[in-house]
Amino acid sequence: NTVSNLIFILPPIYGAIQTYKDGLEKRYLAAYLCLTAVGLGSWCFHMTLKYEMQLLDELPMIYSCCVFVYCLYECFKYKNTVNYALLFLLITYSVVVSIVYLDLKEPVFHQIMYGTLVSIIVLRSVYIVLWVYPWLRGLGYTSLTVFLMGFFLWNVDNIFCDKLRALREKLPPVVGAVTQFHAWWHILTGLGSYLHILL
Repeated sequence: NTVSNLIFILPPIYGAIQTYKDGLEKRYLAAYLCLTAVGLGSWCFHMTLKYEMQLLDELPMIYSCCVFVYCLYECFKYKNTVNYALLFLLITYSVVVSIVYLDLKEPVFHQIMYGTLVSIIVLRSVYIVLWVYPWLRGLGYTSLTVFLMGFFLWNVDNIFCDKLRALREKLPPVVGAVTQFHAWWHILTGLGSYLHILL
């Protein structure tokens, strides 16, 4: 579960370097760096299993989604400008979610707030590939499918954790390693998120 976070770290670093070299807008650089931050935070959490490191895993998920939302709602502009109203709204969302989550320490709250952002991202992306840039449908649907496969495996792992663990004890080590569905959640959502930034 620790090493599987490399998919959140290495491709986005490459993307950030290419973004900088190509002189693209800073919002794309921010998207890649935020995805890298998710990977580093998740690496630290899965390596230590400490609460503080869990926050380094979960809060950057909120922040990176806010950057993705910003990118998606700014993709039709003609000039290199900043949408201060949207920026203020997303920063406020991030701050409020952080404060409430630090106070409540309730994982379901984080999941709902993260799920809300992901839903906005998915709906906006579907709108973009259906009606604005239809030639990007392949990339958009691939990104979404890969991400949703990861989400599905994360749920399977959560629901059947005890049964999967017992099954792994009976399997050869290599087979047991590839049935770590939480690691597949990292790999597939990391890849799906990277593809989404490309979109």
